[in-house]
Amino acid sequence: MTTIEKSITAHMEINGERYELLVDPDLAYQYRVGQKKELNNVLTVEEVFKNFKKGERHTTSSLQKAFGTTDVWQIAERILKNGDIQLTTDQKRKMLEEKRKQIIALLMRECIDPRTGAPHTQMRLEQALEESRVHIDGFKDVSAQMEDIFKALRPIIPLKIERVKIAAKISPAYAQRIYGMIKGYGIQKEEWAKDGSLIVVVEMSAGMQGEFYERLNKATAGSVETKIVK
Repeated sequence: MTTIEKSITAHMEINGERYELLVDPDLAYQYRVGQKKELNNVLTVEEVFKNFKKGERHTTSSLQKAFGTTDVWQIAERILKNGDIQLTTDQKRKMLEEKRKQIIALLMRECIDPRTGAPHTQMRLEQALEESRVHIDGFKDVSAQMEDIFKALRPIIPLKIERVKIAAKISPAYAQRIYGMIKGYGIQKEEWAKDGSLIVVVEMSAGMQGEFYERLNKATAGSVETKIVK
């Protein structure tokens, strides 16, 4: 845990009132992005302030009214996850880079190029995202930003969200062993044949087809039959 002098503030405003915490800059950042799961050592001072610089603290009744609790740890969890944190320039850059990576990964998984039916390459998506100059919020969940990102990207690059159903027949030698892996893709139907073969229908984003076929072939040494189900 850092010293008071090296601490930063995290705050939230509720009904015009400011609720402020004094936190370790590195640990608060790690907690915000999910690298740190617990709040231990994040708070430099275990109190909620109106204004730390002026030494103004909130009363228990004020905290109860705003948060429904007076427990500083429950309040801190809410402020650190949903409030504003006074991050350093480097921390903001790192957070934004990580968010961009998550967006690219989601686009590759969920979208295809409608002209070819295949996913766009990572490089092409990165270029389109850069060209679009769409605002990316480092604090906001990726899924909550995707609608605006799609709107910004579509004039630049053709995108289509599509799902596919794939039927697969796995030989008895591998069926039991890889069932868990296949289940992770979302099994819609399954049938165990008398000879021990597994027949499944899975549904997934079209952009995940390549990964699915690659993993399936590798896990079965090519001993698998697949087809697209219309």
